[in-house]
Order: sequence, then C-alpha cells, then structure tokens
Amino acid sequence: MFEYQVTDIFFDLDHTLWDFEKNSSLTFAKILNENNVGVDLNGFLEVYSPINHQMWALYRENRVTKSELRYQRLRRTFDSLGHRIADETIDLLAHEYIEHLSSFNHLLPNTIEVLEYLRPKYRLHIITNGFQEVQSKKLRSSAINHYFDKIIDSETAGVKKPHPYIFELALEQAKVEPHKSLMVGDNLEADVLGAKAMGMQVIHYNSNLEAVHPECITIHDLIEIKTIL
Repeated sequence: MFEYQVTDIFFDLDHTLWDFEKNSSLTFAKILNENNVGVDLNGFLEVYSPINHQMWALYRENRVTKSELRYQRLRRTFDSLGHRIADETIDLLAHEYIEHLSSFNHLLPNTIEVLEYLRPKYRLHIITNGFQEVQSKKLRSSAINHYFDKIIDSETAGVKKPHPYIFELALEQAKVEPHKSLMVGDNLEADVLGAKAMGMQVIHYNSNLEAVHPECITIHDLIEIKTIL
C-alpha cells in the first residue's frame, strides 16, 4: 500500500478525530441560550459554518489575526442573518465559545477503535492548526491525549499547515524521516498536500466531501485505516 514502511503516524485533530461540528453546535446552543441571543440555532449554524471555514482559510494565509478570526466569524454571521447585536455581546460570545468548546468531547466515529488498533504498532502524534491551550483541552476532555507522543500546534510552531516548517518541526520532534511517516487529515490542502510536499506519505480522510485527489489514498471513515495499515 505504501512505498516505505511507516513507523510514525501524524493525525490532524479537528474534523479528523475530534468531532468539531457536533461539539461546536453544542457550544453555541449553550452560549446563545445563556446570553439570550434570539436566533434559531440551526439557521445560525447553517450560515456560521461556511463563514468559519472561510475565516480559517484566511487565518492559514496570515490574512487575519486570531482575534479577527474570532470576532469576524460571528459578526459576519449575525450580519448575514440580519440580527442586530452589539460588539460587546459578540466579544462575550467569542470568549465563551473558546472557554466552553473544549468541554464537549464527542469524537468522530471509530476514533477510539482505530487509535487502539494503531497504538501498539506505531508511534502516534498530532499536528493541528488550532490554538495550543484549546487543543490541549480537547485532547484531555475527550480522553485521547495518552495515545500521542508529540503534539504540535500552529500557535507554538508560529506557522500553520500547509507551511513546510510545521511539518519539519513535527518530524524533528518525533525524530522520524519523512518517508517513514504518515499524515492523516481531513483538509486536502493543509493536511494532505502540505505533508505530501514534505515527502510524507498521506491519507485523506475526506470527511468534508472535498474533491478526491488522484495521487492520494482517500477514506471516508476512520475504520478504513485498519484495512490499509
């Protein structure tokens, strides 16, 4: 299946292991209700989700800051919904969203089974574009932190996937050559093609229904990894 023997597997976190959409929905249900923000949750999420993806794309390209990301994704959502809301309330919601997000711990299907299967055979690591404090809390609250040897986040690295340096840093910390490593992630550009450009082997976990890349192994359920490795 792979050209070289794999010794180390690097996973993305959000949308790959940690069920970002579900946990985010539960977080918004909590903070919108507690702050008496009168919007329909499903309608809010339908508008928010693509805006959030757009803002993260800008953040990966260093076109917005962390604070701009957190404010603008909410401001643009409420503006699109035609819902008047004060900046002070948006700032409060942005703060509470980050505070409570990692308290929810739903994982994507078959995460634990696959990690249990892989852990005795490979060294496992995380490379994530999230913020250090938040991502660490997610790993702890979902009780999967013990599976991973190295956890590399973009905030600590100073660059975001697909920048080569974050992969270089991960490989250096894990003390593994690129061709002996495997990257598993949901984002074709940031995770898969970014790692592939570094000489790493790759699996695209296509949980976002992106276009299939002809030169990448594609799966639609984590359990498929058991038939590959």
